[in-house]
Amino acid sequence: MDQKSKLRQIAVAAIMALGVAQGACAQAQPEADSNGTPGLVAEPGTTTALPSALLPAQAQVQTSALTPDEAKQSATGNVAELQQLIKGSELSELRTAYNGSYGTSLLFHGKEMTYYVALFQQKNFWRVIKTQDAARAEMIYRDFVRQTVQLSSVEIRRTQLEAQKAFTERMIALSQSRANRLQADLDVARQQQTIVANQQQQTRAEAVALAQQKTAAQEQLRVAQRQVRDLQRQLESGLPAH
Repeated sequence: MDQKSKLRQIAVAAIMALGVAQGACAQAQPEADSNGTPGLVAEPGTTTALPSALLPAQAQVQTSALTPDEAKQSATGNVAELQQLIKGSELSELRTAYNGSYGTSLLFHGKEMTYYVALFQQKNFWRVIKTQDAARAEMIYRDFVRQTVQLSSVEIRRTQLEAQKAFTERMIALSQSRANRLQADLDVARQQQTIVANQQQQTRAEAVALAQQKTAAQEQLRVAQRQVRDLQRQLESGLPAH
């Protein structure tokens, strides 16, 4: 056997082993929490399954739980069939789980003993798998729930980031408002300080001027008093003493 044949056999064996491992992971996947609001009771939009080439990058998730025939079912009218059944009263909703805007439901048509597993976004059907095998329906449901967790992770992260951004912007606005008030208080304090300093300077100048005026007035008073005494002496000169 040549080298190329050996390499080819090794590659085929690796692919088969990978397929077995993926199948085991899908079967071991625990069922996601289905505490989301139940209810495909309101009819979802009548959208058909999207070709994988048209799906967004985050939506192209491999469905290891589906057989090739099951993977093709959405293109054979299952969406329209389920939409028609939802309009009636023969369909029972067994399970529904929501993750972000994505969800999956397990529905049972008792009259035909048929299960429908629906994957949807914003209540628009994306994929619908039909089976009469209850265990198979449960397995596909768990796989679809796993897909909604993966698909919604970016959406949930965006919602969290939007909330964090809004919160940060609100904190910035509050801090800026507080800073503006403090700046206004500081401006008033500085203006008042300038006014007080000017008033003090003016008061000191007035005090100096008043002190000078007082000194001059006292000097004038002394001069006037000497003059009065001199005039009094002149007036009393020549008069007999007491």
